[in-house]
Amino acid sequence: MKKSKITKATAAILLVMTVLFASAYTIYEKVNDDSISVSDEYNGHDFVDLGLPSGTLWANCNVGANTPEGYGGYFAWGEIELKTTYDWNTYIYCKGNHTTLTKYCDRPSQGYNGFVDDITVLFYEDDAASVNWGKEWQIPTTEQWQELQEYTTSKWTTFNGVNGRLFSSNNGKSLFLPAAGYCWDNTCDEVGETGHYWSNSLIIGHPFDARCFDFSSHYCYASSFGNDRYHGYTIRAVRSSK
Repeated sequence: MKKSKITKATAAILLVMTVLFASAYTIYEKVNDDSISVSDEYNGHDFVDLGLPSGTLWANCNVGANTPEGYGGYFAWGEIELKTTYDWNTYIYCKGNHTTLTKYCDRPSQGYNGFVDDITVLFYEDDAASVNWGKEWQIPTTEQWQELQEYTTSKWTTFNGVNGRLFSSNNGKSLFLPAAGYCWDNTCDEVGETGHYWSNSLIIGHPFDARCFDFSSHYCYASSFGNDRYHGYTIRAVRSSK
């Protein structure tokens, strides 16, 4: 019987297919409790030290949750309390739409009667992490989200039956973010499919949008274009080690 020959091109294709199959299996593997790290706790909330250059310490749970996989509360950007309807009519820093902003506005055409305060980063009293957990905790900056992405490896996985992304550092520590989706109007969408987490700053020149961190099974990035401030997003708090 004549043996068929495998060409270099065929071998390369088989290698790529093998790598892709292995990657797909890894992306969807389940993780156990031992995979989630706890370095210490502060003010009653566990955190993990991923050894990041900035020294940022990440909370193990979302604001409003008691476990790493818990979704926690959904907050409009700059609001500190939960609600049942998320739209411009219920957003506290406008008069009913995105061109009537009354706080955090750097563009007259988006402000109520031309209002501008040129404030683009949340004050302590409007930071849901600080208000609910104490002033040492804050909503992450865009730079902190970017650092998390740059200095860890992440994979889509399932933890205690909840989909999300696991971020692993080279110091052996890890952080799980559940895919809690987001809320708009009086419903929550994409639960278990996507994650949307606020940062503490606006899109400069587009004050009706705030920066956020978005992910799914296919993508993961700190958004450069943001989203409407009235949306209900989840919050993962951070604090400094210094």
